Amino acid sequence: MQFLNQAIEFKPLAEHAALTFAARVSTRELLAFCTAAHQAERRLIALWGSDERDRDAKFGYALHLAFDLAEGLVCLTLPLPTENPEFPDLALAFPAADRMQRTVRDLLGAAPQDGDQRPWLRHANWPADHYPLRRDTPDTRFATCNENYPFVRVEGDGVHEVAVGPIHAGIIEPGHFRFSVMGESVLRLEERLGWKHKGIERRFVGMALSDGARLAGRVSGDSTVAYAWAYSQAAEAISGTPPPPRALWLRALLLEHERVANHLGDLGYLGNDVALAFGLTQFMRLKEDWTRLNARLFGHRLLMDRIVPGGIAVDLDAQGAQAVIDHCHTLANEVRQLKKIYDEHAGLQDRFLSTGRITPQLAKRLGMIGLAGRASAQAWDLRCNHPCEPYDQLAPKMVIERNGDVAARALVRFAEISESLHLIHKIASDLPPGPIRSEFFSAADRRGFGWIEGWRGDVLVALETGTDGQIRRCHCHDPSWQNWPALEHAAIDNIVPDFPLINKSFNLSYAGQDL
Repeated sequence: MQFLNQAIEFKPLAEHAALTFAARVSTRELLAFCTAAHQAERRLIALWGSDERDRDAKFGYALHLAFDLAEGLVCLTLPLPTENPEFPDLALAFPAADRMQRTVRDLLGAAPQDGDQRPWLRHANWPADHYPLRRDTPDTRFATCNENYPFVRVEGDGVHEVAVGPIHAGIIEPGHFRFSVMGESVLRLEERLGWKHKGIERRFVGMALSDGARLAGRVSGDSTVAYAWAYSQAAEAISGTPPPPRALWLRALLLEHERVANHLGDLGYLGNDVALAFGLTQFMRLKEDWTRLNARLFGHRLLMDRIVPGGIAVDLDAQGAQAVIDHCHTLANEVRQLKKIYDEHAGLQDRFLSTGRITPQLAKRLGMIGLAGRASAQAWDLRCNHPCEPYDQLAPKMVIERNGDVAARALVRFAEISESLHLIHKIASDLPPGPIRSEFFSAADRRGFGWIEGWRGDVLVALETGTDGQIRRCHCHDPSWQNWPALEHAAIDNIVPDFPLINKSFNLSYAGQDL
């Protein structure tokens, strides 16, 4: 960590799944760290707040920030005063921090000193002086009010606005998109999300440590394995009880199953968005067969509640392992044939190529991560950069494309399906023997972190217990936080009818960031 301010005393937390360093910092130290991290092109992973008034009367709140370093995960904690809790605006160095900072203000009342002061999550559904994550805030329902949100206006002759959502024609999650257009060309897109807010972070408080994985697995339903694994990593770090090797290998098997299922669905929907209904029907057929295999072998189509603190809730026998291997061979052959059709379909390629492009330079500036980042030449995949067991033994290949358009994001999906099927075959063939679950117990006043590469990108869970061993604070961070702002840039200079295609090529989570 030679580029960091050496005055900061970091505490290594070696028992965590990823090597983790934690430190309590001053505002000056935080700004120095952020400057050094930005210059070294490191990433802000997450930003969240907590109410600490029961622990410290003077510094009643705290701002927490997680960064990626070559050495592992760094978590900084900035104490904030009880009266007028403010913190520096970090969005200039890390653009993804903007909406996270606004969310901290809406939920906790701790506000950035500068930058965008508009509400992000509140939507006038509760009063401006009501902060849901403060410990003394009562559980109160308020009447929903209409909100006059101050969207940024683009002025000029011939410029008009197109408002889309939050209710959409299809069965998708709600989000509002405000287009400023001239003719059909998009000059600016501004998003307004938050309609999926459901109080998950407040719901965690007071839960038993062993029960939290069930809720974490429902933060974003298509990433249930990633969230449950990240939560379990954090809980196991608190407990000090690592899961057995067989459980870790089975977790990786389920994670790759989840990745394949989502990539299959996305490739089908991408075909459908350019009027290639054949692509939709074929890929959805393959996805349906894949999820039926999940149900038959693991007891749940989406693999919910299969990963638990201490291990895993379901084993795979030799016959099941062979069924997985056989299905991998069949699926790999069919996907290869469909990729050839997609590659040679002139109409599809005309719509995919150069549409919704994010250059590698812009992707780096915005801090893009995950699938969308790798399609814009961002070499970031936790399975490769910070591999946990068994990925340190499986050695997955990172898939990188440079064009950053819809076509590149589709190519990443095709290649990642192939690599995931290879990994699944290897896991099913080499599963170590032994138990699938360790005895798990809680511990008081401990912190734990979990960090897993889900199919969209890396999922972080920051977990803390109180004096009673129950959950005091749990923050779940979705990679969509980093990539939603990039979608606004991807739409610029494209036509409005291409936005559904661009949006689907990212396929970001609403529920995962609205919490």
